[in-house]
Amino acid sequence: MRDRLEVSSGLRLRRWSSADAGAVLAAFADPVMSWQAAEPVVTWAAARRWLVARAEQWDAGAGFAFAVVDGAGTVLGNVAVGSVDRRHRTGWVSYWTAATARGRGVASGGCAAVAAWAFEDAGLFRLELGHRVNNPASCGVARAAGFAVEGIQRGRLEYDGVRHDVELHARLATDACPAPAARPGRAPAG
Repeated sequence: MRDRLEVSSGLRLRRWSSADAGAVLAAFADPVMSWQAAEPVVTWAAARRWLVARAEQWDAGAGFAFAVVDGAGTVLGNVAVGSVDRRHRTGWVSYWTAATARGRGVASGGCAAVAAWAFEDAGLFRLELGHRVNNPASCGVARAAGFAVEGIQRGRLEYDGVRHDVELHARLATDACPAPAARPGRAPAG
């Protein structure tokens, strides 16, 4: 399986490495990122644990996370296919963008590229993703990456004691590839 992909001129996906701890720590310093990890990523040790977990998932074939980087190698975000179910050939797509890179098509370009990779390299057939209904920018990313809306999951997520409805999107290997789109807007997280 490829662990590096060209998304567009100046935008690439590559497997996360231990050298990315500083970039992970910087990205998670943004308050909107607090919901994007199982544990707070506020120390170097936590950033290293986040990276180790991504590597372990990759090695086990359970999840595949890519750093989205620019031409200089600067980390701009993350796109991943997790919860891989080999029996049903399904996976769950997630993404986040560093605060300094939002609004530049990083998430939508990375999401479209990781979907194509999941179908071609990982042999998956169906990909799902979800976002809080109060996050229209994330919805724009999903749509720009070719994910069709399938419905609302009521009360699906809980953050800080508040339940949130989630809009579910999916893309099949047989769906047409999305046309390149204009920048979909600022999407911090799903």
